[in-house]
Amino acid sequence: MTMISRSSYCIRNKIISQHNVVVVANVRKTSFGFSNKVVSVAAGSRKRCSVIVGASPPTEDAVVVTEPLTKKDLVDYLASGCKTKDKWRIGTEHEKFGFELGSLRPMKYEQIADLLNGIAERFDWDKVMEGNKIIGLKQGKQSISLEPGGQFELSGAPVETLHQTCAEVNSHLYQVKAVAEEMGIGFLGLGFQPKWAIKDIPIMPKGRYEIMRNYMPKVGSLGLDMMFRTCTVQVNLDFSSEADMIRKFRAGLALQPIATALFANSPFKEGKPNGFVSLRSHIWTDTDKDRSGMLPFVFDSSFGFEQYVDYALDVPMYFVYRNKKYVDCTGMTFRDFLAGRLPCIPGELPTLNDWENHLTTIFPEVRLKRYLEMRGADGGPWRRLCALPAFWVGLLYDEISLQNVLDITEDWTSEEREMLRNKVPVTGLKTPFRDGLLKHVAEDVLKLAKDGLERRGFKESGFLNEVAEVVRTGVTPAERLLELYNGKWEESIDNVFEELLY
Repeated sequence: MTMISRSSYCIRNKIISQHNVVVVANVRKTSFGFSNKVVSVAAGSRKRCSVIVGASPPTEDAVVVTEPLTKKDLVDYLASGCKTKDKWRIGTEHEKFGFELGSLRPMKYEQIADLLNGIAERFDWDKVMEGNKIIGLKQGKQSISLEPGGQFELSGAPVETLHQTCAEVNSHLYQVKAVAEEMGIGFLGLGFQPKWAIKDIPIMPKGRYEIMRNYMPKVGSLGLDMMFRTCTVQVNLDFSSEADMIRKFRAGLALQPIATALFANSPFKEGKPNGFVSLRSHIWTDTDKDRSGMLPFVFDSSFGFEQYVDYALDVPMYFVYRNKKYVDCTGMTFRDFLAGRLPCIPGELPTLNDWENHLTTIFPEVRLKRYLEMRGADGGPWRRLCALPAFWVGLLYDEISLQNVLDITEDWTSEEREMLRNKVPVTGLKTPFRDGLLKHVAEDVLKLAKDGLERRGFKESGFLNEVAEVVRTGVTPAERLLELYNGKWEESIDNVFEELLY
């Protein structure tokens, strides 16, 4: 397949001006591809009056589809992410639970709105609105967004080194704490809400989440837990070509259970141990099998951008965004949309924004957009937020380490990968694998990550110290928390809010 560089990649949608408002659709680029936000600025207004509108890009009024999209356009969209190694970047996203320091109860939306407004005003962020509700912030290439239960997410800017990643995390936590502490609010670094039931969790006023909330119970028993009670940290990484994407995708999927074990940090539910070291990871096994899992087809010899597009075309849709509203299209497919056969909006054809939106509603352990997302880790304290990108950068951005990973995992069967995916959330690094334990594989993999970072030459290997002890002992962060719960904490879950307070 011919690779398409981003400089030559063409968007079929025009930029037009309507009603004295300039709307830019589908053309603003970031290091990880075209932005999925739209900035609307009233003509003649000053910058500080600008407001970023919409968690999902409300561009439909401004977009003219000059000719129907084809499957090739969707393949080319993914291929447009290819970039030379000197342009590879690191993007880190992390979520955390906000809570009232006095009652330990989850933050209500009204408190979250005050917090977002406070951060915007004090630290010069633009506000992201849905209707008249503030639902996020944007500053440069960073954004702050809300998950369904109010989990507070930073999507970091694409940066060159792990030092920049960690500096960004520190700056974000400083800004959040500066405003939150005055409000009596704290933030917890954990993979699953440890104390409160779903009925205690507030619901965020975002249209796409209402559609998801209604659909989830139809396709799995744990989808609402995923939406309202989990937090993750993930890293987004680039590729240079289709062949490079395939190698990184396979390495990422094979080793994702090791990342799950190293960062396992969700052993509590409603005040008690839940039987898992990563309940967050387990929840994904019964959320929606159509859009999650280990994607065995990635290991087929025929795999490439086109095969991922074929997969995504048949993953049931959640919604389409039209006329500033989310239209429920659950159970319908993008393949039907491409042919103009969506019952929810009959006769309409998709734009690339629709495709970009659809790709964000697919949740495998590694996800392909115009970059690759490593999605297997629990949320955790700030040092681990720097350690996760360090782990994956060392393995995937160094050619020697990447090849070694592929050599190690080449003869792993689909059944073995699936076994690790299902057992690691329970037994972590103690999971039996072939003639030993997963811990022994993790030792080799961690060394490869460290060597890869050292060859990068940025003095980044120290960021792995946080997980080196986990590998050395075979004891996951979750098991350390369980030791505290059964010992020093005397089985009182409230202590975890102090232990893992940012």
